[in-house]
Amino acid sequence: MEDEVDRLVAAWRRERPDLDVEPLEVLSRVSRLARHLDRARRLAFSEHSLEPWEFDVLTALRRAGTPYQLSPGQLLTQTLVTSGTMTNRIDRLAKKGLVERLPDPSDRRGVLVRLTDEGRDRADQALAGLLDQERAILSELSSAQRGELAALLRQLTAPFDNIPG
Repeated sequence: MEDEVDRLVAAWRRERPDLDVEPLEVLSRVSRLARHLDRARRLAFSEHSLEPWEFDVLTALRRAGTPYQLSPGQLLTQTLVTSGTMTNRIDRLAKKGLVERLPDPSDRRGVLVRLTDEGRDRADQALAGLLDQERAILSELSSAQRGELAALLRQLTAPFDNIPG
């Protein structure tokens, strides 16, 4: 079975035989797959009236476990955005009734962000929809192939996830 990347690689090999274009065979497919995954994520989230960034914040809180709360700093670490962006996101989610701000009992100047019941329900429903979309994307692979692919991708992504700062 041939795909668009095969055609792209063949064209580059023809036009630039002096270059080793082998990385394109893997990373162009990863890039194309990322675009398909982004579309699937947007579809799953829009069915629950969420933007991808809203899902990211809500699910970070949901994964924290009961009482589903984190400090803004912890949310920054998990979502990789600036403090100004996170403040804006928390404001917008609070306005929608999906999170609430509470005083941090361990820091009189600090706050905690807690998921509301509505926020938890929306996060749970959107996650279920996302998993349906992701299962469809992976449906061409056997369970063993999915495990092998996950291990190979982990080998590539782990160095990026373990960079300090």
